[in-house]
Amino acid sequence: MNTSLTEAFKRYIEDHNLVSHNDKILLTVSGGVDSMVMLSLFTRCGYNVGVAHCNFQLRGAESDEDEVLVGEQCRKYGVTCYNRRFDTTGEMERTGESMEMAARRLRYAWFDDLCRQHGYTAIAVAHHADDSIETFFINLLRGTGLRGLTGISVHNGKVFRPLMFASRKDILEYAILHHLPFREDSSNRSTKYLRNKIRLGLLPRIREINSKFTGLMRRNIARLTDAQLFINHGIERIREEAVDIDGDIETIRLEKIDPAFPRNFVIYELLSSAYGFKGDVCDSLCHAIDTCATGKKFYSRDRVAYVDRNTIVVAPIPTDDICLSTVESGAARSYCGNSALYYEYLDIDTIKNFGVPENIAQLDLDKLSYPLTLRRWQEGDWFIPFGMTGRKKVSDFLIDHKVSAAEKQRQFVLLSGDDIVWLVGRRIDDRYRLTSQTENVLRITKEII
Repeated sequence: MNTSLTEAFKRYIEDHNLVSHNDKILLTVSGGVDSMVMLSLFTRCGYNVGVAHCNFQLRGAESDEDEVLVGEQCRKYGVTCYNRRFDTTGEMERTGESMEMAARRLRYAWFDDLCRQHGYTAIAVAHHADDSIETFFINLLRGTGLRGLTGISVHNGKVFRPLMFASRKDILEYAILHHLPFREDSSNRSTKYLRNKIRLGLLPRIREINSKFTGLMRRNIARLTDAQLFINHGIERIREEAVDIDGDIETIRLEKIDPAFPRNFVIYELLSSAYGFKGDVCDSLCHAIDTCATGKKFYSRDRVAYVDRNTIVVAPIPTDDICLSTVESGAARSYCGNSALYYEYLDIDTIKNFGVPENIAQLDLDKLSYPLTLRRWQEGDWFIPFGMTGRKKVSDFLIDHKVSAAEKQRQFVLLSGDDIVWLVGRRIDDRYRLTSQTENVLRITKEII
């Protein structure tokens, strides 16, 4: 495809009616090979474009060198280049967001501003077929359901992805053929990220089995996307019949769901698409319905749902709600705010690193009493921070570590009985640390979702 990538690019845009030559298109260009090829293709095809480059100031000199390269290439093409530097680290500290979430919010807010100020009608992002396939496997491993297996959308509002027809190999070959300069983010080689583990480890093995894997997966994802669109249409019809809305409180009336439909699947689709509830949270809620557990609460990032007789009531989380949930023995994961906790049950002999980053807790499993409790911290909470011998109030710990007010509101604790065993994402309790007597380990990893 490499020698005819330009023609394939034109056909893809026309076949999917993504943009026309009357549109003014803002290209998001990082300096990596994908976005530099996208810039080349749009200019070669005569579209009216400008370029937006974000410097998140997270990689020191690397970030600055990316900025210089994009500016030089834009001058070569005679294309307007907008550049902005973001205090991403400061924003993460202010909001408590992950690096990925903070950077995404910052850049898309800026892109929207550029569109309003300069009349851009569309925003082009350089995701390609391999990115979509990697997303498929990430979501498959996380159990996100059918919606997560539809990969990356081609078009979403003003944002479109004109390289979704091309593989990473096609793009790289085009860049080499046309002597395009580009830069590689050094983090792309790190296997500490799940996406890179899939990209560098899993997918090359699959391609050894089937060399046509990329094209096959493109077709599979297209079929899954069609299936999800069909389901979405059906769910919206059910929502019109079964959901009552009163201000910001919505009530799902279970008796209005056709008994011929798979009830639990319908509930999952209603709760996940509109309110962001995860699959295993929906499973637990459906179990509560089956066991008549009226009043038990279930949480998404900003919503709480509970069973009330033959209804499910969904409302914003009140500011004074401690978001209490339980973690049963053997649980694979649970959720707290905008984070997921993943649980691994290990033998001490498999533990290679006793010094772990703050988003990981390694606890003596045999000292824990199940079920564990997960909730927001409260005034009066205390624990014995790892490495210390005396009690410390959680409030004092957060003050000492200069935790912002916004982050404090999102701080969770994990308890065994009445003991806090982990100030989530910050420090374990010294009483539950690994020792020479430890035999079994609970390893917990916090990931932003």
